[in-house]
Amino acid sequence: MYHLLKQEGRAKRGEFHTVHGVIQTPVFMNVGTVAAIKGAVSTQDLEAIGTQVELSNTYHLHVRPGDKIIRQLGGLHKFMSWDKPILTDSGGFQVFSLAGLRKIKEEGVYFNSHIDGRKIFMGPEESMQIQSNLASTIAMAFDECPSAKADRIYVQESVARTTRWLARCKKEMERLNGLENTINKRQLLFGINQGAVYEDIRIEHAKRIVDMDLDGYAVGGLAVGESHEEMYHILDEVVPFLPADKPTYLMGVGTPLNILESVERGVDFFDCVYPTRNGRHGHLYTNHGKINLFNAKYELDDGPIEEGCGCPACKRYSRAYIRHLLKAKEMLGMRLCVLHNLYFYNTMMEEIRNALDAGAFAAYKKKKIDKLLAQS
Repeated sequence: MYHLLKQEGRAKRGEFHTVHGVIQTPVFMNVGTVAAIKGAVSTQDLEAIGTQVELSNTYHLHVRPGDKIIRQLGGLHKFMSWDKPILTDSGGFQVFSLAGLRKIKEEGVYFNSHIDGRKIFMGPEESMQIQSNLASTIAMAFDECPSAKADRIYVQESVARTTRWLARCKKEMERLNGLENTINKRQLLFGINQGAVYEDIRIEHAKRIVDMDLDGYAVGGLAVGESHEEMYHILDEVVPFLPADKPTYLMGVGTPLNILESVERGVDFFDCVYPTRNGRHGHLYTNHGKINLFNAKYELDDGPIEEGCGCPACKRYSRAYIRHLLKAKEMLGMRLCVLHNLYFYNTMMEEIRNALDAGAFAAYKKKKIDKLLAQS
C-alpha cells in the first residue's frame, strides 16, 4: 500500500500503491467535482499536465447523473475515460454546507437536493454504497464537518458521532468489497479527523480513528474559517498522532504556500479548487507571484504567462491573446488559464518530491516561498 521512501524532519516522501496505479507523494489531486474539471479540461489534458489523481464528488454524482447510472456504465473510471487513481469524497462536506436544507440524525442526514429540491437521505452506509457504485480508487468516510469556530460542546458531540459513523463506514466497505458484483473490490477507505480548532478534541479523535486501522487518514474541517496560523498549529499538534506509514490527506487545502507549509508538517495528499476557480477568472500562478490577466498592462504583452513554463498555454499563446479571450468571454481563455494553473500545481508537487528525494526540501521551500511572495 503506502511505502515511506524518505523523511526530512516531518516531511514525507512516499509511494501509495493502488489498484489503479502508484501515486507518488506528496501529491495534489485535481478537482473534477462532477467527473470533469471545470473549464473544459479533458482527461487527455489531465494526462498531458502530469495529473496523478482526479477527485470527484459523491454527493454531486449521486444527484446527477446518479451513481447507479455510472455503475451501469462500468464505474467512474470508464465513465470519464480515466485509468489513473480517483478519490471520491463522501458527500459529507456538501451535505453540511447545505445548512438550510438538511437535518442531522444519528442514522445520517436528511436533506433536499440543491438541484430539484427532492428529499434525499445519506448516512454512512449510503455514502459507502454510492462510492462503491462509482468504483473510485479511494473512498472517504462519511463525516460531519463542523465550522472551525463552532461551540466546543457541539464539536465534541459531532466528533463522537463522526467516530460512530466511521465504524459503520468500515463495516459497510468490507461488506461491499466482498460482494461478487462489486466493480472495485479493492476500494480503499480513508478516515477523517475532525475537531475544529480544539487541539485536545483533534488529538483524542486521531487516536480513536488510528485504532480502526484504515488505509489512510485525512485532516478535515480546516480552511473553513480559521486563520492560516490556526490551521498550521492544528497540523503541528495532530499529524504526529497519525501513522507516518500511511497517507495523510489535508482536505480542501490550498494555496501553494499552504501546501509547502503543510508538506513540512507531514501532509502528503492535497486538493483544492483554487487553481481551477482562479484560472477561470484570469488569476494565474507563476513562480514570481500571482498575476491577473485582466490588468491593462497585459493588453500588448506578447510573452507567455510564464517564461519557461511547459504547459499547453505557455508553449503556444501570449498573455495578450489569452487576455483577449477572457475579455471576449471565449471558453478557450478559461481553459488555457485552468490548464496553466493545474500544470503549475502538478509541477510544484514534482519539485517538492525531487527536493525530498535529494534531502533538500528545507532549502527548496525557502527559495520557492521567496519567489511566490514576489510581484510579477
